[in-house]
Amino acid sequence: MTQRIGAALALLLLAGCASDPAPVAQLQLTEQALQQARAVGATGEQDELRQAETGLAAARQAFEREEYRQARMLAERAELDARLAEAQALTARNHVQVAEMKSRITALRSQLEAQP
Repeated sequence: MTQRIGAALALLLLAGCASDPAPVAQLQLTEQALQQARAVGATGEQDELRQAETGLAAARQAFEREEYRQARMLAERAELDARLAEAQALTARNHVQVAEMKSRITALRSQLEAQP
């Protein structure tokens, strides 16, 4: 009786490991996140973008080995790294725009003060 229960539990554990679906959608999301990060100006000089690219490559390798759980985790992390790289690129661009606006405002104030 205990052997049957033990065998049933072992089968359930194996089935649970084998039932991890292929993370095709997650891999696509990660690829899109990388494309978006590059589109807004993230470059390979950013550690986060390099980590995202490396993570996606590792996720693809795990996917090919049919290690779907590992592939999903790697792809999720790579997606987050790509989104962080995107946010950093946007923040840097916004800082530049703010500096430009401040410079223009200062120039306009100078012009207004110079008028009689």
